[in-house]
Amino acid sequence: QLQLVESGGGLVQPGGSLRLSCAASGFTLDYYAIGWFRQAPGKEREGVSCISSRDGSTYYADSVKGRFTISRENAKNTVYLQMNSLKREDTAVYYCAAMTPLLFRLCVLRPEIGRADYWGQGTQVTVSS
Repeated sequence: QLQLVESGGGLVQPGGSLRLSCAASGFTLDYYAIGWFRQAPGKEREGVSCISSRDGSTYYADSVKGRFTISRENAKNTVYLQMNSLKREDTAVYYCAAMTPLLFRLCVLRPEIGRADYWGQGTQVTVSS
């Protein structure tokens, strides 16, 4: 019933941009915080960014600050991740996920932590020349 579907991944050159989308169904973004996470081959999953369900406040891991922007359109039940100035080290499978207040608080405190409650299937982002 609760479902998250990511899209927008692909191949991009270093310095390029991509926008990822996360379409939610079975629930409304008015009631869940949403985060973006990523996992590169051989590495642990890490948090990228999250956005509040209440006031839209946003939080970013240090690795993406100034380059990535998370946003939401509650009327469309969709969350976005605009990724600019992409680096090779950004290559990963990117996931969106819904989080309850406990894990959202963890994101607020430490956005790089890769924990959430309900996960999408992921979309591949490859940054390569």
